[in-house]
Amino acid sequence: MTATPATSATTVETTPVPATPTATALPEIGGKGPRTGLLLTVISVCTAITAANIYLATPLLGLIAKDFGVPSSSVGWVASVGQLGYAVGLLLFAPLGDTADRRRLVWMLSTVAAVAVAAAGLMRGTPALAAAVLVACAATVVPQLLVPLVAERAPAERRGRHVGAVVTGLFAGSVAARVLGGLAGQAYGWRPVFFGAAVLTLGIGVLTAAVLPPETRPIRRSRPLKVIAGLPGLMVSSPALRAACVRQAGVFGTWSALWTTLVLLLTDEHGAYAMSTATAGLFGLFGLTSAVASPLAGTLIDRFGTHRVMATGYAAAVVSLPLFWLGGEHLWALCAGAILLHAGFTAGQVANQTRALGATSTPSAANTAYVVCSFASGAITSALAGPAFGRWGWDGVCVIAAVCAVAGWVGGALVARER
Repeated sequence: MTATPATSATTVETTPVPATPTATALPEIGGKGPRTGLLLTVISVCTAITAANIYLATPLLGLIAKDFGVPSSSVGWVASVGQLGYAVGLLLFAPLGDTADRRRLVWMLSTVAAVAVAAAGLMRGTPALAAAVLVACAATVVPQLLVPLVAERAPAERRGRHVGAVVTGLFAGSVAARVLGGLAGQAYGWRPVFFGAAVLTLGIGVLTAAVLPPETRPIRRSRPLKVIAGLPGLMVSSPALRAACVRQAGVFGTWSALWTTLVLLLTDEHGAYAMSTATAGLFGLFGLTSAVASPLAGTLIDRFGTHRVMATGYAAAVVSLPLFWLGGEHLWALCAGAILLHAGFTAGQVANQTRALGATSTPSAANTAYVVCSFASGAITSALAGPAFGRWGWDGVCVIAAVCAVAGWVGGALVARER
C-alpha cells in the first residue's frame, strides 16, 4: 500500500492510498485529539482485548467438553463458529466505517459484544454456547473499524508501521486468549474466563470511544446492505484487492487449521503429549512471535514494498508445515513450526492488509472484503480440521493446512497476472 518512493520497484509493487480528506497524520498534541502515541496505544489495546473474544473458547475446549459431558472433538466446531460470526459482523458493520461515526459504533458494538460474551458463560449446552459466541464475535469487529482510521490518518512514509502497530494488538489478543485463558480456565473454570472477558471488552470499548478523534469527513446515512451488495463489484474492479484477499485466505486458513486444533493434539489423553489445559495454553506464548514480527513487517513494507514482505512471510508459513507434521510426535518440531508459522502469518497479514487498504478509494469497504475472505477461510478450515483430527489424527489436520496454503499462493499468483 505504501512504500518509500525512492525505489522504482517499490512503486510498482504497491498501490498508493487515494487522497481523501482524512488522509492526514494522526492528531498530534495541541490538536483536537490525543497525541499519536496515546491514540495508537489505546487502539492497539482495544484491538487486543476485542480480538481475544474470537479465540476465547479455543484453549477452553477441553474444559467445556468435560463440563457438558461430551467428547472434545464434538465441541471443536465452537471455535469455527467464532470465526464465522466475526466474518458475518464484518459484512454487517465494518463497511459503516466509511460513512458513520466510528466513536458511536465502537461503544455500541463493544456493549453488545460484552453482553453476548457474558451470556456465553451462562450457557449449559454446546448449541446455546455456539449461538452466544456467534453474536459476540459478530459484534467484535471494532478492530476493523480502527485499522482503516489509522491507515487514513497516518503519514504515507509511516503508514506500514502504524498499521503494523494495530495488527500487533490483534495478535497479542489471540496470544492472551490462549495463554491467559488456558491458565485462568484451569484455575477457576471456563465460565469465569468468559465473565472476565466481558468486563474487559466493555471497559476498553468505552475508553476507546472516548479518546478517538472527531470525524473529519461528513457523516452520511449508512446503507450496509448497499455496501455489502457492492463488495463483489469492488473485488472485480481491483485485482490488487483480490490478490491480497486470496493470498491472506490461504495463509489464514493454514494458520487456523493448525492453531485451533493444536489444543486437541496437546490435551489428547491417548496422544503423545497428554498435557493439561493450562500447560497446553502456555504453548500460545509462541504467538508472541507475532508481536515482534508485526512492527518489523510494517517497517520493512515502508522500505521494500508489500510484495517482498508478503512473499517472504508466505514462504516461512509453508516451511513450517513439515515441522508441524513432525510435531505430532516431536515437541521440538512443534515449537519450531509455531515460531515460523506465526512469523510468516504475521508478515503476510500486515503486507496483505496494507495492500488491500490502499487498493481502492473506500478503505473500510476494501478492508471488509479482505478480512471477510480471511476469516471465512479460517472458519472453513477450522471446521474441517476438528473432524479430520477425530478421524485421521494430526496428519489429517496437516493435509488440510497444506492444501489451503497451496491454493492461496497459486490463486493469488493467477489473480496478480490480471493486472
